[in-house]
Amino acid sequence: MTTYNNAVAATGSGLSRAFTENFLGEAPDWYKLVIALFLIVNPLLLYVSTPFVTGWVLIGEFIFTLAMALKCYPLQPGGLLAIEAVLMGMTSADAVYFEITDNFKVILLLMFMVAGIYFMKSLLLFVFTKILINIRSKTLLSLLFCSVAAILSAFLDALTVTAVLIAVAVGFYSVYHRVASNRPHHHHDHDHSTDDHVVEYHREDLDQFRAFLRSLIMHGAVGTALGGVCTLVGEPQNLLIAEKAGWEFLPFFTIMAPVTIPAFIAGLITCGLLEKLGICGYGAKLPAAVREVLVIYNREQEQRRTPRDIAELWAQGIVAVVLVLALAFHVAEVGIIGLMIIVLLTAFTGVVQEARIGHAFEEALPFTALLVVFFAIVAVIHEQHLFEPVTLFVLGLEPQQQPGMLFLANGILSMISDNVFVATVYINEVEAALTAGDITREHFDKLAVAINTGTNLPSVATPNGQAAFLFLLTSALAPLIRLSYGRMVIMALPYTLVLTAVAFTCVVSVL
Repeated sequence: MTTYNNAVAATGSGLSRAFTENFLGEAPDWYKLVIALFLIVNPLLLYVSTPFVTGWVLIGEFIFTLAMALKCYPLQPGGLLAIEAVLMGMTSADAVYFEITDNFKVILLLMFMVAGIYFMKSLLLFVFTKILINIRSKTLLSLLFCSVAAILSAFLDALTVTAVLIAVAVGFYSVYHRVASNRPHHHHDHDHSTDDHVVEYHREDLDQFRAFLRSLIMHGAVGTALGGVCTLVGEPQNLLIAEKAGWEFLPFFTIMAPVTIPAFIAGLITCGLLEKLGICGYGAKLPAAVREVLVIYNREQEQRRTPRDIAELWAQGIVAVVLVLALAFHVAEVGIIGLMIIVLLTAFTGVVQEARIGHAFEEALPFTALLVVFFAIVAVIHEQHLFEPVTLFVLGLEPQQQPGMLFLANGILSMISDNVFVATVYINEVEAALTAGDITREHFDKLAVAINTGTNLPSVATPNGQAAFLFLLTSALAPLIRLSYGRMVIMALPYTLVLTAVAFTCVVSVL
């Protein structure tokens, strides 16, 4: 009997240990403990306090899971928090579904457009390799990445442009990492996430190359915000604001210009200064050894290029032009255009096997799932009216004070929450005030500008401020170049301070 009891105890102990090890997998033990504490404390907090307080605590916990994205992908811990919020009655499954369907355009974009960019990798690597090896000035290169990302985002979509930047950076990284690891191409295709095989004398160059790519990617990511704020199609909330205000493409641009153009110029100046001063993680140069590897790679690719490869590049180039025109003229929703791009690229480059097509969706679908979890947290914000005190405070101020305070309120809340949601809440409140006759049309226009610029510019402060930044943080690229939540915040800080100060000054003095 004693032996049997010991066996049962040993089995129970083994199962308990196995369950603990399985919970959040390879995440550190301290991280698992913190998430477990969150899940235990939340119901107790709801019992002893109010849903309002618990809601803000839940937001803080979710931001923590984003900040620790390199320790554990936020989908699992964030998803557990979202499920618990529904079970506690802080939101409902119907409310979550409403938020998802209300943002279905963004979900479609992620599912299909990011996959479409995957099939354009050869062309992107070809073009950007030429740029990288021919432009030796890091400052000029940074300004090019920032300005091109801004211009593209003004006419396309920030997430699409970010997907391009990620594809290019992963391509560059894998080319050099393969050489640094001294491994043949077919052994390295899916093995550039570890430095186990990196030859010792390559490690310093690899670290510097990571810093070089980090700075370029961050300049480009900020560029998507600089351009995205300017036009009706730049960001999802811009379309909503334009619809409520009755503005077409050109009126939207001209009305926003007194704030967006100075912010754009200030952003480019900041980009150049950061590279010159070498602060906040910027200033890293492309190592000579890496440049040599890229030059050799480019030469080898040109020598090996067959007529079929050339035809593939031409096909990708033509489809890229179709993509730009389709997005610029908004012939369909962005996600539908993405699906069209997948069909065209795979059809004309010979990718017809399901397994090969499936690889294109590996990058986007985990983030799509995470975004749905994020919408569940947004549903909590909505259901518990967590932003209502701020709204009532701002709209209770004197009319001349409202644009500036509305800009700051939108900016701060967008750093915490989803900027699309924040813009939706405030533009609806302002529209209601206009309909009720509480404000004039002229004042409504000023407030709409404050909402648009407030949700687009200060929100670069944190990865959860903008979907493009969150996508970058949780992409396959982030761990490769050691781009963590904290590092993104530090690298975005100079831009945040400059853009917020310039835009706020313009909102207060020019409008």
